[in-house]
Amino acid sequence: MKKLNFILIGILSINAISQSYPPAAGQAGSTAIAHDSDLFVNWASGVEIERGLINIADPEAVDQGSNYATYGEPEVALGSADNNVVSLGDAGIAILTFDTPIGNGPGFDFAVFENAFNDTFLELAFVEVSSDGENYFRFPAHSETQTDTQVGGFGSVDPTYINNLAGKYRAQFGTPFDLDEIEDDPLLDKNQITHVKLIDAIGTIAPEFATYDDFGNIVNEPYPTPFWSSGFDLDAVGVINQFTMGTVEESLAHLKIYPNPTKNQFFIGIDDKAEVQILDTSGKIVSANSIENNQAIDVSNLEKGLYFIQIQVGKSKSLHKLIKK
Repeated sequence: MKKLNFILIGILSINAISQSYPPAAGQAGSTAIAHDSDLFVNWASGVEIERGLINIADPEAVDQGSNYATYGEPEVALGSADNNVVSLGDAGIAILTFDTPIGNGPGFDFAVFENAFNDTFLELAFVEVSSDGENYFRFPAHSETQTDTQVGGFGSVDPTYINNLAGKYRAQFGTPFDLDEIEDDPLLDKNQITHVKLIDAIGTIAPEFATYDDFGNIVNEPYPTPFWSSGFDLDAVGVINQFTMGTVEESLAHLKIYPNPTKNQFFIGIDDKAEVQILDTSGKIVSANSIENNQAIDVSNLEKGLYFIQIQVGKSKSLHKLIKK
């Protein structure tokens, strides 16, 4: 019996390590952001695409007359997410630019949209950012998907095993990224991100072609997909925080929200009059308040989970994260 108990404890320990990250769109605790969310203030305005092969392990494979991905025109990745995509192919690359640089504000700063037709057919991409178009820095990706067996071309990936990889969520829901998760570097100005680079993760577990996350794990996802729509299918990149020089915006960005996490109420460290909206992860406004002089805001009736707090003073806005216990 003791031996059985040890086995069960071991299994439970393994399960505790796995499934570390937020679940699919629409589920409690998900960080997916809907395409029509009010959180988005801008979208990518420029794009360059470097297509990859439809099957990196078989360069002779052809679909629709080409051995490279050919589905979609690059321009469909511009503007708001609309489920029209451009396919990158195996190890394909997309570089997006913006009329106004992305800023490093509170919480998530931008989101990437793919066109997965359900919550588990996930084609993934690494995400890198640059403030000069030359030096790129990668988000610390993590894939907890097993690597003993190849996920087939129409196989499934559990989103709770995935972090900081674009494509985590189904079509019309963006995977958000927080610039604070990238280590500081003198060659990167996080407050003026001019370029976002997406690199298809391929998905094979064959060592000669596999890609690896920040922890040295192979990224295992649907492979092969030897079609003209091979690889990561880019829909759009939405901006949540933009670069700004305003002193009011700078002050708002550093406001203290406390206690956080909270169970019943929270306070905002501000002396001015402010309009405060509470949004769920889909971007829906669940509460709106006018406050002044550090007034308490009641959240006792909200479900547990992640929320966004949008604070507006005059024409200046800032966005913050709040955890409801």
